[in-house]
Amino acid sequence: MSAATRERFQSLFQRPAGDIYDRIVAGYAEPARHYHTLDHISACLGELDRTEMAEGPRRLIELALWWHDAIYDPTKPDNEAKSAVLARENLAALGEDEGVIEEVARLIMLTVGHSVPAGDVTGATMVSIDLSILGRSPAVYDWYAGTVRAEYAHVPEAPFRAGRAMVMSRFLEAPYIFADPAFRARFEDQARANIAREIATLQAGA
Repeated sequence: MSAATRERFQSLFQRPAGDIYDRIVAGYAEPARHYHTLDHISACLGELDRTEMAEGPRRLIELALWWHDAIYDPTKPDNEAKSAVLARENLAALGEDEGVIEEVARLIMLTVGHSVPAGDVTGATMVSIDLSILGRSPAVYDWYAGTVRAEYAHVPEAPFRAGRAMVMSRFLEAPYIFADPAFRARFEDQARANIAREIATLQAGA
């Protein structure tokens, strides 16, 4: 990422954060990643910048976004939990208060199922930002779906199609995809159309 992005990361902290930044960036550049890369983080930060909210919650979400996919192995089911552990360790080293550390870890763990308790405005914003790719144009969505397939290259075609269709069907079965009302207004209809189209393609090729 650019020098400006490094400066943005450093501006979140009072202590020097360059070494931790470099390790995080290296993690997002691992060869098994195709979607869960620095580009995903950059896109999420862009969505955060377009979201109106108080500075306190905004900082918590920005911290959570930086770490939410810091650990990512597509063959393992506990990436979010490991990312939350890493966030706790790194944020403690950077001198963050325990309350901040625990809230960042909580926000990261919300991205496991992308559901939030009623009234959790910060959590709703966090998960909606993470899911915003679902509501992009059909071309962008198709790119996203292709990168997810690349991350699961170790899974044979038929099981992948069945598993992916099942996972994506859960979004359509939910009352809404985006927990935050503003994101819902922007992205819900397009996301449902994109997902329905992907599921039809997956099932046609099964």
